[in-house]
Amino acid sequence: MAPVSPSGRPRETASSTDVAPPVRARVRLSADERREQIMTAAVTVIADRGYTAASATAIATAADVAKGLIWRYFDDRDDLMYRTAIHVAMLFRDEVTQRLDLDRPAPDVIRQALRHMASLTRTHSDELRALDQIANNLHTADGDLRLSVNDYEAGYRLQESLFARGIAEGSLAEADTRVMAVTYQGAIDAMLGYLRYHPEVDPQQYAATLAELLVRGYGAR
Repeated sequence: MAPVSPSGRPRETASSTDVAPPVRARVRLSADERREQIMTAAVTVIADRGYTAASATAIATAADVAKGLIWRYFDDRDDLMYRTAIHVAMLFRDEVTQRLDLDRPAPDVIRQALRHMASLTRTHSDELRALDQIANNLHTADGDLRLSVNDYEAGYRLQESLFARGIAEGSLAEADTRVMAVTYQGAIDAMLGYLRYHPEVDPQQYAATLAELLVRGYGAR
């Protein structure tokens, strides 16, 4: 029986189709937060579909923003890709650095860093895939790869400071710290690439073996 009003007339009841859908409130983000949101979406799309298929439309959809909004924060698609790669690299560097006990002797810090870097292949596989895709597909107008050795500079300086401390404390041999840093970074890149394509390999075992090779090579004479 339909409910009645005090006047005796049947009350009108709202059907499910009469109920207005909830309005999702838009969160106002800062410019940096919005830029990071778009770059995070770019990583997701690249990791899922590959570099070529990562169009502005696909990235905007993944970020849940209007396509035109992307160009408010990035010059063009190449700029978005380049800045996404640098952003991911900095995230890796910061995450690993924060987990290091820098009060330990330099050889121990090297062991820790390699162990944490190796774990990224299991915890940040999408980011590593996206970074690899960008590094191998983003070119300059002259056809050269956009990401170059110059983009390692910040990392090299951090590594050089660690090696210089190791030399000063006597745990590492006297050597050119830039050569040490370039060699160290090359070993990390090779490790990450190998582990990504060989998931059957234990990352921690690989990192431990690599660390001992480097520590022996860099060790005090």
